[in-house]
Amino acid sequence: MTPCWTEKHLGEVITLQRGFDLPERERQSGVVPIVSSSGITGYHVAAKCNPPGVVTGRYGTLGEVFYIDDAYWPLNTTLWVKDFKGNNPRFVSFLLKTLNLGHQNAAGAVPGVNRNALHLLPVKVPPLQTQRHIAEIISAYEDLIENNTRRIKILEQMAQMLYREWFINFRFPGREKVKMVESEIGVCPEGWCQPYHKLVDFLEGPGLRRWQYRDTGLRFLNIRTIGNGDIDLTKTQFIDPNEAEKKYKHFLLSEFDHVVSSSGTLGRIVTVRQDHLPLMLNTSVIRMRPRTSQVGRWQLKGFLRSDYFQNQILSFASGAAQMNFGPVHLKQMKILAPSAEISAAFEKIVSPQELSICNLIHKNLVLRKTRDLLLPKLVSGELSVEHFGKEAVEQMA
Repeated sequence: MTPCWTEKHLGEVITLQRGFDLPERERQSGVVPIVSSSGITGYHVAAKCNPPGVVTGRYGTLGEVFYIDDAYWPLNTTLWVKDFKGNNPRFVSFLLKTLNLGHQNAAGAVPGVNRNALHLLPVKVPPLQTQRHIAEIISAYEDLIENNTRRIKILEQMAQMLYREWFINFRFPGREKVKMVESEIGVCPEGWCQPYHKLVDFLEGPGLRRWQYRDTGLRFLNIRTIGNGDIDLTKTQFIDPNEAEKKYKHFLLSEFDHVVSSSGTLGRIVTVRQDHLPLMLNTSVIRMRPRTSQVGRWQLKGFLRSDYFQNQILSFASGAAQMNFGPVHLKQMKILAPSAEISAAFEKIVSPQELSICNLIHKNLVLRKTRDLLLPKLVSGELSVEHFGKEAVEQMA
């Protein structure tokens, strides 16, 4: 830490205030973000606070910090910064992220934090100019991540729109020469309605036992590790590689396999990338892989994301404590499979988009890791901002 940094209590840097009640019955649809302990959870017609806003959880989800650019309504489950006391608001949001607020639980069994206790936390604060520089550096990472996320969403929408156009609305090249007939899933081109299990190879994880888990070794995938369109490798666990080689070799995943959650929140889909490997299945997830050229890998992804597939697994699902479906249900399902020529034409168009999605997801992973490494070092003064420019971040875009 450089000499110009000063040690203070958090309450000398900012004033935190409890959020405001807003029962569901009193909410009116609008454009003002309602911020809870888990982020923006709705919109209202009126605001309680002017921007910029910094909000963190008071009860419920603790440790998350949200920066708000617009007028907003912080709920009573949150604490919001009422007074920045001349400090840079963006820097303050990053400072709070380094304080492990999720570990400041003062409510026993119910996760909660006390603002008076938070005000007493010791912090180190640089001059305003340095605060701004730090905020610019970290914000550059966050802007790149947000931009990549928008691009991913657009590309996913484009791929899914083409899937709907060709395989749901049946406006595909050469449709004039195809006969439409009644099938088990409605009117479709003749010969397209096929048993799912004949065209798609699916495999459920083996259900490893806890005594098989290791601190290092071969990563395996389960329900906790898939979400938000990617695999969270920080949450994966391990099995002995020798044991995996002997007993579970056929459960190893390959690049571009699609994995679907079969328990809990059903139908979440992730695509395996090269940087995920080596990786194997465990319980509560099912690996999907085309068997024939009638179903391309990206066409299969479109099917898995379609309303038909998602509604089918929900109709099949059962379970008292937690809903689930499995291979027995997939064997009852149908899939629309065109000729190999039409499938290949679809893959030729969509493949570049899907590969771009994979690349952008990987870029965001790298950006987040770098940001998370830099954040505590910059905010604490361990790493000087004088030798770190915003241009270095932009080169990673």
